[in-house]
Amino acid sequence: MSAPALLVLYGSQTGTAQDTAHRIGRQAQRRRVKVRVLPLDGYNVAHLISESLVLFVCSTTGQGDPPDNMKSFWRFLFRKSLPAGSLSCLDCGVLGLGDSSYPKFNFVAKKLHKRLQQLGAGMLLPVGLADDQHDLGPDAVIDPWLGSFWEKVLVLYPSLSDVEPLRDDEPLPPSYTFHFLDEKADQSEERPGAGSEETVPSASRPFAARMLSNTRVTEPTHFQDVRLIEFDISGSNIEFAAGDVVMIRPQNSAEDVQLFCQLLRLDPDAIFTLSATDGAPVPARLPQPCSVRHLVERYLDVGAVPRRSFFELLASLASSELERDKLAEFCSAAGQDQLHGYCSRPRRTALEVLADFPRTTAEIRTDHLLDLFPEIQPRSFSIASSLKVHQNRLQILMAVVRYRTKLHKPRRGLCSSWLASLDPQQGEVLVPLWVKKGSLRFPREQNTPVVLVGPGTGVAPFRAALQERVSEGKTANVLFFGCRSRSKDFYFRSEWEDLVAAGKLKLFTAFSRDQEEKVYVQHRVKENAALLWDLIANQNACFYIAGNAKLMPGAVCDALKEALQQEGGVSTQEAEQMLEAMEKTGRLQTETWS
Repeated sequence: MSAPALLVLYGSQTGTAQDTAHRIGRQAQRRRVKVRVLPLDGYNVAHLISESLVLFVCSTTGQGDPPDNMKSFWRFLFRKSLPAGSLSCLDCGVLGLGDSSYPKFNFVAKKLHKRLQQLGAGMLLPVGLADDQHDLGPDAVIDPWLGSFWEKVLVLYPSLSDVEPLRDDEPLPPSYTFHFLDEKADQSEERPGAGSEETVPSASRPFAARMLSNTRVTEPTHFQDVRLIEFDISGSNIEFAAGDVVMIRPQNSAEDVQLFCQLLRLDPDAIFTLSATDGAPVPARLPQPCSVRHLVERYLDVGAVPRRSFFELLASLASSELERDKLAEFCSAAGQDQLHGYCSRPRRTALEVLADFPRTTAEIRTDHLLDLFPEIQPRSFSIASSLKVHQNRLQILMAVVRYRTKLHKPRRGLCSSWLASLDPQQGEVLVPLWVKKGSLRFPREQNTPVVLVGPGTGVAPFRAALQERVSEGKTANVLFFGCRSRSKDFYFRSEWEDLVAAGKLKLFTAFSRDQEEKVYVQHRVKENAALLWDLIANQNACFYIAGNAKLMPGAVCDALKEALQQEGGVSTQEAEQMLEAMEKTGRLQTETWS
């Protein structure tokens, strides 16, 4: 067969699958294989029948949903009208990136692999199931899987074995070229725009919402800083219902922007235009012309924990033998444990890595910046308010992420730290945002009860739901809320107590640290087995769980199963079947995050 042309298509929500796809693209370039790397929805899926070699890289979002940038592809591929053998000329592989702490682990990759087989595609190897929870991270699966993939490609295209690949220390050409202009940046141009009144805000056109308040809702001595933040969305055309989420794309701190520019000897006020070396479009979110400050502050994720591709690129640019050898070691299969110990485990940022490799950092050309650093990704927050109660307002309940590792400086969440630093009392604060449909759906029927289990900030979507339901006259509401202490982090206490007093809510609380023996929401679920059996078996109640994905959702489901067995006299298997049936019909829903 002639030389192959590889197409790498990715579905990515947080940028990990995109990074992996581009890493595969660079591997292909080093093997001198012609390659294209595209998001799935940026590719005309009707052309798939004429492709010969495709590698799909995809993550799973929500409760087993495809990422936003592959939803159109997904709908097309699962059309029942597609003929069974329509992809019989295609050889392909599917690499899934997932997290086994979620119940629908790599669900999208598994389903895609099965569907491609149904359509007659030749699957070069079994679906790859990379796992964030692995001790060495997803690369523990990705590396051997890609090794097998390239072996299969060599069998298909023997002529490739005659080609001399590029060495790892030979840098590939950058994807973009920077053209610096003589003028300097005008600081006034850096403010986010208000958005158009005719359009509904989206990722490409967010609405600059005015922050009205930023209030700490945990007791001042409590270790966790949690904020209730309110935005004014007047004139935005934004509409949302309980269960929906707001997307916010954060900015790097002024301190990090300054440090980055110092390390790379960049003038933050310098102005440039971009051109792609392969003629592709430049990133839509970067204005043309653009300032270095805007690029670093709002686009490059310089404070993220870098992925392996970052070290591979740095190694190819390094001329210092000592630094190059260390970087090469981090990139090798044998050096993965070392890389994990240096970077992933202590959550070392890209900025900190640059400071550790000063000679290599000094050699980074501006043209390589967009290859080295990923784009800042938006963060999603459950909306904690209803438009029926707070007109033209949108509220979120946000824990400020701050923790320690072996590194001297505390680790901080980019978005939560940025939002927490904004003070609307010091002057106008505008935050670009947009709203997306969430995974939670609440019953429309007037008399259908809801049981809501939301410990900690997991209660946010349930506050929106309770506001909405009570305003509609729906009073069959049960809330299980848990936190550490009644006096320190009992979010919305007075609101719940008012609803209880009005007969519109049954409230069960678990304060884990207020007594010697820890009490969690799952214990309260067990204690109220008779109530839950009556609600679920006799009143067709819907049951919701929201919060941290680690242990809580499984523990609550186990407690619910025990309650059904205890009060309904059903077997373990029958209780499990009841929960499965509830999940299929939307009567059991979860929204969790790690």
